[in-house]
Formats: sequence, C-alpha cells, structure tokens
Amino acid sequence: MSATTTSAEPEQTPVVSIISPMHNEADNVAAMVSELEVARAQMPASEVILVDDGSRDDTARLIAQHMTTRPWLRLVQHKTAGGQSAAVHSGVLAARGRVVCTLDGDLQNPPAELPKLCAPLLAPDAPERLGLVAGQRQKRQDTFSKRMASRWANKLRAYVLNDDTRDTGCGLKAFRRDAYLQLPFFNHMHRYLPALFGRQGWDVAHVDVAHRARSGGASKYTNFQRAMVGVSDLMGVAWLIRRAKTASPQEVRAADLLPDGAQTPAAAGATGQHDGEAVL
Repeated sequence: MSATTTSAEPEQTPVVSIISPMHNEADNVAAMVSELEVARAQMPASEVILVDDGSRDDTARLIAQHMTTRPWLRLVQHKTAGGQSAAVHSGVLAARGRVVCTLDGDLQNPPAELPKLCAPLLAPDAPERLGLVAGQRQKRQDTFSKRMASRWANKLRAYVLNDDTRDTGCGLKAFRRDAYLQLPFFNHMHRYLPALFGRQGWDVAHVDVAHRARSGGASKYTNFQRAMVGVSDLMGVAWLIRRAKTASPQEVRAADLLPDGAQTPAAAGATGQHDGEAVL
C-alpha cells in the first residue's frame, strides 16, 4: 500500500516527471532537492516525485518540509520497503509527464545530467520508436570490488541478452511513460530495462554520464546479494525475451480492404436496395 502527498498542483502540466527512489536517505534529502531545483531550470515543465521506500529514518518528514515551498515536489510513500524497481514503478504510476527520468537517491547520479538524458526524447525530430535513453557511467566512484563485480555482471548479461548496453546498473535513465507501462513488472527489473524495451520493439539510445562517490547514507546492497538475485533474474529475462509477442496489431479501415466503389451492407440499405429488389 502506498500513499501520495503533494503540497500544491504545479502551475502547468509537466512534460517530464523526475523520479528518485529513496530508502533511509535522510542525509541526502536537502542536497537532492537543491540540485534537482537547479536541473529543472534547464528542462521543460517538470515535476519531481521522491519515493520513500519504507524508510526508518526522517526521509519522508524532510521531504515534506521541502514540499511546503516547492509545488513541483511530490512524495510517494511505501509503508514497507519494496525495493528499487517497486519504488520506480510506483513513481511512474503517479507521474503526469509523458517522459520520465530516474536517478538513484544516494546522489551518486548527479541531477545535472538529467537535461542531457531526456533531450533525445524531447527533440522535435526524436525517432518515433525511441523508448529509452540509458545512462552509462564514466569513471565510476565505487570500491574496487563493486566495480569488478559490476563489470563481470554486465559482461554476462550482455552475452546472454545481447542488449548492446555497457552499464545497465546506472540509475540515470529517461523513457516514455507509456512504453514503460507496457513492460512486465518484476523485482529488480530496473537492471534490465534496455533488454525489456527492446523486447517490446522500442529503440534504445545511450548517453555517457558522470558518477560520484556516495556522500551520505549507506549502500543498500552487497555484491553477494546482487549476485544471488542476478543469476535468476537474468534467466527470467532471457525467458521473457524468447516468449515475447511477435504479432504487431494495426487497426484497419474498411476502405483499406474494400475495392473502390464497393458498398457495405449498411450503405446498400441506405440507397433503398434490399435483397436485390427495388423499393417502390
């Protein structure tokens, strides 16, 4: 069960919804809101949805304080922690923008990268089938063991799924909201978005982004935890791709199939013709 709170409706409908899942990130709330405020100035009309995923600290209360002076800031709350994918999913369901941007709540993903990330989707000449822009971290500011574990996981994933993505663990992503909601939901799906978007026939673009060391709070996962869930998730995603729907629907008008001048039964009746006899 989740609750949504907002201080006031923004003055205009947002084009972009920025979503960040936060679990016990009280130390990062003020900096996150401040940096997002600066990033929004470089973007079209936007809203920010911070998802408090069952935090046991002051994360939600601190967000609420900032909401009193920022009508563009919203809070979605999980009473119990559901994980990063569940938090993103709840945020997307609440979002009003047609384009969604995501970033991690630990501030290792700089909010300043958001305008660059969503630009390909907002461009006037954006490809019709572009569904996802995935950030790929450069010069990662993580421990050596975490970088090595991630490199191994990315190589294995790329080999199995052939998703043409170097770094799927980056929280910085931008995508079409309607396209995301077509995807099958499961826990940890956020690590497989390029493959899942491709499964639905959407194009995926990539943007190199900066990365920072964590400034507050603590990591929510260990390398062992990632490895344990990663193998089963990877096999599950590979199964989903093999079982993807291959038929593509297209609505057809009668005029597309009937020869020129042909009449439908209703049209024939309108001219007074019934069963081949003229109406006197």
